[in-house]
Amino acid sequence: MAPVGGALWRQLCAHQVYGANTNVGKTVVSTVLCNGALRHPSARKVGFLKPVSTGPLDEADYRHIERFSPGTLQKGLYQFDEPVSPHIAAQSKTIPKDDEILTGVHTTLTKWADDGIKFALVETAGGVHSPGPNGNSQADLYRPLRLPVVLVGDSRLGGISSSISAFESLLIRGYDVHTVLLFEDDYYKNHEYLRTYFEKRGIPLLSLPQPPEKPPVEDADALARDEEALAAYYESVSKKSDIQGLLDDLSTKNTQRVDRLSSMAERAHNVIWYPFTQHQGMTAKDISVIDSAYDDYFQTYKPDSAQASNAGAGVLKPTFDGSASWWTQGLGHGNPELSLTAAYAAGRYGHVMFAGTVHEPALSLAESLIKAHENPRLGKVFYSDNGSTGMEVAVKMGLRASCARYGWDGSEEQISILGLKGSYHGDTIGVMDCSEPSTYNKKVEWYRGRGYWFDFPQIKMSQGMWHVEVPEELKEALGPNLEFPTLDSIFNLEERVNSDAAKRYRSYIQSTIEDLVAKEGKKFGALIMEPIILGAGGMLFADPLFQYTLTQVTRSNPQLFSPKAPSPSTTSWSGLPVIFDEVFTGLYRLGRRTAASFLGLHPDITVNAKLLTGGLLPLCTTMASNEIFDAFSSPEKSDALLHGHSYTAHAIGCTVAQKSLQTMMDMEQTGQWNPYQADWTSASSPAAHTKPEDAIWSSWSHGLVRDLSFAHSVEGLFAIGTVLSITLRDESGKGGSLRSFPLPTRRNYLRHFNSSLGYTSTAAQGLQKRLAVTGKPYGVHSRVLGNVIYLMASVTSKPESLREIEGLLREALL
Repeated sequence: MAPVGGALWRQLCAHQVYGANTNVGKTVVSTVLCNGALRHPSARKVGFLKPVSTGPLDEADYRHIERFSPGTLQKGLYQFDEPVSPHIAAQSKTIPKDDEILTGVHTTLTKWADDGIKFALVETAGGVHSPGPNGNSQADLYRPLRLPVVLVGDSRLGGISSSISAFESLLIRGYDVHTVLLFEDDYYKNHEYLRTYFEKRGIPLLSLPQPPEKPPVEDADALARDEEALAAYYESVSKKSDIQGLLDDLSTKNTQRVDRLSSMAERAHNVIWYPFTQHQGMTAKDISVIDSAYDDYFQTYKPDSAQASNAGAGVLKPTFDGSASWWTQGLGHGNPELSLTAAYAAGRYGHVMFAGTVHEPALSLAESLIKAHENPRLGKVFYSDNGSTGMEVAVKMGLRASCARYGWDGSEEQISILGLKGSYHGDTIGVMDCSEPSTYNKKVEWYRGRGYWFDFPQIKMSQGMWHVEVPEELKEALGPNLEFPTLDSIFNLEERVNSDAAKRYRSYIQSTIEDLVAKEGKKFGALIMEPIILGAGGMLFADPLFQYTLTQVTRSNPQLFSPKAPSPSTTSWSGLPVIFDEVFTGLYRLGRRTAASFLGLHPDITVNAKLLTGGLLPLCTTMASNEIFDAFSSPEKSDALLHGHSYTAHAIGCTVAQKSLQTMMDMEQTGQWNPYQADWTSASSPAAHTKPEDAIWSSWSHGLVRDLSFAHSVEGLFAIGTVLSITLRDESGKGGSLRSFPLPTRRNYLRHFNSSLGYTSTAAQGLQKRLAVTGKPYGVHSRVLGNVIYLMASVTSKPESLREIEGLLREALL
């Protein structure tokens, strides 16, 4: 089922009625507002929707509207006879899925907007957290719609607390509460206290006179009189000036919200300096305006031109977040558990400085990460705020350890790093130098490029087979391209480590390092790699055997780097400190807890960010061995790792990270990814890994990857974990991959990262535009790297959502 758009229309002013508790008079308030809207000077057409009702049909809330607001168009979606909570009432019935309820609400409101309805209410059942038919809190059930809220407060004893609690529950989930209404009670006077409370927060509160008391059911005459009294009550209250003023205010807020969205792109174009963007030629039309996000979807503003032909068209369109918001989304946007976790930490700590102090979130997270990585080398955790600064820390650690061991002076001589071509470790000045010249760094005035970067074989699927593609100029040294029937067989390093390819890799790597050190006099202080996938470099899938061999050559031949090097060690760092940049690839992004586990290696230093907090807050950890830590130990403070920032070990970020990490580990243990694993296991070789934690799998279906590999426009592709990467041919049908370009072009291929043409191709941009088209029920937001387009799921993505997007890819490419 396609995702729903945000519930916002230019002509229809729609609100959701929530109650601070059960029996607070939501339906009475709804009836007052519907009658008021019918009597409004603009003669509004009015609608009332009750998505879920329980109890006898004749007592359904929309039947009450039918009796006492006869001009209102009223509708109920799902009715359950038993007068209990919906999750109990629905047990003996066919339970509608939450997505079906959301779709029903959105479809109904869209039709009403198209029919000229100007004012509509969607009334919930019970209180804010009363469960829906599937047992989920209504506040979470209806959140994707993000309808603005009319909150009906509680005028009874204890109602102040329940009203404020309901408001805070809505607020923490991203709802906008436009107004609060409750009945006057001269004894408790809740309305007086709450008026002051909400007005401080810019929310108007309107108190209503108490409706007539309902007589006993067995008194038929009294019931008839009650109907008359109730009708008179609605007649009197609904035409009061404060009700009419409130309706004007709600309409104005709706208009203002739409106007803000329509102006945001132009305003942003005037004042914001965007990252990774060449602004020359950029216009406001190039900026997507996002109103909110939930699960895997943005709610993106549709420009007026896209709505002109359809009066009932919503202002917001669901858009799949195909880049996982720069690879950070793990547990979905607007995750209520993470929001509550962050709120708890904010209330408990705010932020506390972290020099010589400790708080529970930082300590617990550090211990959890060390345990989760199952790397006996790692013993210390250093906190920073993002991947780039975390890698700065890692480089400082690695260089210091090497200089201390080999007696080098980094202030007097250049100490370089070893790495891979196409690598990217961040934008701060230090880690820029850890990557070869590219569009990211070449024109940065202090860039020096202090390192040597190995070119390497890459993995792709083409024509139904998995290929190890060797760079043309390295085939003499590394051998020919290789072909494998399954992805598992490529990762079977126990078999491949004794192959001819492995011997060639070892010989080439060792001889290259020997030449660099002996003939060119270079000194290297660390080996830095993004294990398995080099992300920003163009989603480059490195042959795991090459990365494994590079690490093993570095560790087993320490004399390559210095005659002072001690003998190889299996427990402490040897040769060079090995740094794994798992900012992108770590913490289940590739389907496993660590990317290092694919290689069967234990780095000396590893860096995690992005998925660390489930996409909610910036936080980064750099983990290192105790031996690396000891390299900074000295009586002199100047020898310490003098690195940090004001928000080091931010208590809120650490608390959220602990929750995020535990959630993902629980998902692994409870087998929530088993269907994905089964899909890929069915395509594996008999020698495939038998342990679930060793499986090679993707949330993108194996069938899709296989089928697209035969597409004429696809030069190659791969999927692993949540990542799907497709390399497209140019329009002439020639291979558009990086390997098809001459070496000088390849060395500077990132020059075209932000170009509208890609390398020389518009293929990726064309597919990107087709996926984002506004004519579809929903769009797909994606990013391109040259002629590579990639899509990324979160670890909580629903299989049905991904299969729908796969359908769009098939339609576009096959």
